[in-house]
Amino acid sequence: MTAGHRPVLDFGYHLPEGRIARYPAARRDESRLLLAPRAGGPFQHRVFRDLPRLMRAGDVLVVNESRVLPARLLGAKPTGARAEVLLLRPLGEGDGAEGAGVAAGTAVGGGGRLWEALVRPGGKLKPGRTVEVAPDLSVHIVDSTPDHGRIVRLETPLAVEEALERYGHVPLPPYLRRGDEAVDRTRYQTVYARTPGSVAAPTAGLHFTRGLLAALEADGVRIARITLHVGVATFRPVDPGGADPRGPGEERYLISSEAAAQIACARAAGGRVWAVGTTVVRTLESAAGGEGVRAGDGTTDLFIRPPFDFRVVDALITNFHLPHSTLLMLVSAFAGHRRTMAAYREAIERGYRFYSYGDAMVIS
Repeated sequence: MTAGHRPVLDFGYHLPEGRIARYPAARRDESRLLLAPRAGGPFQHRVFRDLPRLMRAGDVLVVNESRVLPARLLGAKPTGARAEVLLLRPLGEGDGAEGAGVAAGTAVGGGGRLWEALVRPGGKLKPGRTVEVAPDLSVHIVDSTPDHGRIVRLETPLAVEEALERYGHVPLPPYLRRGDEAVDRTRYQTVYARTPGSVAAPTAGLHFTRGLLAALEADGVRIARITLHVGVATFRPVDPGGADPRGPGEERYLISSEAAAQIACARAAGGRVWAVGTTVVRTLESAAGGEGVRAGDGTTDLFIRPPFDFRVVDALITNFHLPHSTLLMLVSAFAGHRRTMAAYREAIERGYRFYSYGDAMVIS
């Protein structure tokens, strides 16, 4: 454990199995909402559509426009045995030497046929092997990566985006313990998702409807849109017995000049910066500078855990996260460890639904 940081065991809690939300609520904005003031005091219990009552004119709501890719490809090896490929991030077109472009990666929203991926069964899908997904889509294993992943090339006459939309599956978190269904094509996606690139949804945004966003804007709340593509590390639990946990991994982001200006204007006028989810927090705090954030695209490996000095974010809208996760550590850094764990106990006692399709919490 690094000096000054809490041990991972401090971020544990027991969640009854039935509290995991395996399907979304009937309506996005009907999710429950727990209010946890950072300054202390009693918790409050609302529904998500009450959010406009908590914000005020001049505040800015920052959302992550990343769109979840149908990046899970199910197929078979030449022997007929089942195989699975989870695409993580594009690396380029793959027209040059095998493995070219692996180190450089691509800008946010980039595409191409060469990808970093995870494969199953990993021990048998070695470089040179192929997974047949459909008559017009196969995945060729090009190379291995240092962390046991693979570099793969999509071989198809179709455009990559079309091939994924036609044959890909929604990469649902493993704890849902089910395959993707028709409902997940829309509900495991925010209503404002625009730029494809994530392998997991920025789930705090799943509660918003277009009507709720319009109501906030009518009340004088600015909506700033940024992009951070969520990586597979969000699925990886942290070892509670580990000496020093790994962070959430490297993820690419983009902050437009317009979004940076909206944040700067809000701060200058005394408005609050509301982050919709941990992905937005990581992006804004990674790009903190001056009176707001620096515009541009970049890569962040920022690991936010207690203690942490927040420079941009004033309020956080977030779902309830897995125990011993880097996401729970981030929330604890923002609200305080004791306050966060008390809020989680309150949510469990009150029957809140947890994780990606679960209920939400506001810390302000």
